[in-house]
Amino acid sequence: MDIQAGLDYSGKVVLVTGGARGVGAGITRTFLAAGAQVVVCGRNEPEDLPQVAHNRASFIAADVRDLQSLEALFGEIRQRFGRLDVLVNNAGGSPPADAGTASPRFHESIIRLNLIAPLNVAQQANALMQAQAEGGVIVFIGSISALRPSPLTAAYGAAKAGILSLASSLAVEWAPKVRVVAVSPGLVHTEQSHQHYGDEAGIAAVSATIPANRLATPEDIGAACLFIASPLGGYASGCNLLLHGGGERPAFLDASNA
Repeated sequence: MDIQAGLDYSGKVVLVTGGARGVGAGITRTFLAAGAQVVVCGRNEPEDLPQVAHNRASFIAADVRDLQSLEALFGEIRQRFGRLDVLVNNAGGSPPADAGTASPRFHESIIRLNLIAPLNVAQQANALMQAQAEGGVIVFIGSISALRPSPLTAAYGAAKAGILSLASSLAVEWAPKVRVVAVSPGLVHTEQSHQHYGDEAGIAAVSATIPANRLATPEDIGAACLFIASPLGGYASGCNLLLHGGGERPAFLDASNA
């Protein structure tokens, strides 16, 4: 297979939910650099949309938690582009909250944003892709939180664990026309990193706990999405690509005095 051609997205249409900032912006920029027409959605249009050279992302306002808003989003994609080749189901997140005192309403809102909404987005994308001769690819953005304890973001971690199960089930239901995969980042350096890790010294200290000795960049996640959604990743379906720089050093190694 021609590797360069396999990563050429010229003429392809890609939707990245929450694709204007953070990890989503890195994913958007990566697909733009590969020649794709990229649509990003969010509740409010950002001042600056991601752009690479002369290729600029398009914006469609949508709230992924609202079904009518999603129907309007995909209706506009059909009208403007006539197709959808890749969905990157990225929108999500959670503020920190103690699971013992957070309200049931808070937990429900986190599950809704990080599990129910991606399912609804994927359902809309699948309906469009199944009608295309070439089918399509759906990439769920998971999280390391699904695979290890997630203190202060317990509902988020549980939702992301649900995403991994969801991806594997949908891969069976929607095959062979639509491939469904998950990409799960570890810790990522974004414009909001200081809120999570503190100042530059804090970020450096957290980076030192990772075997790769750094946090991931949004483009690291974008590159993984670019590969796994391409023909080069064409036999990947129902799987989870874990991007955590080698993981986290086990605490017992530092605690032991043996």
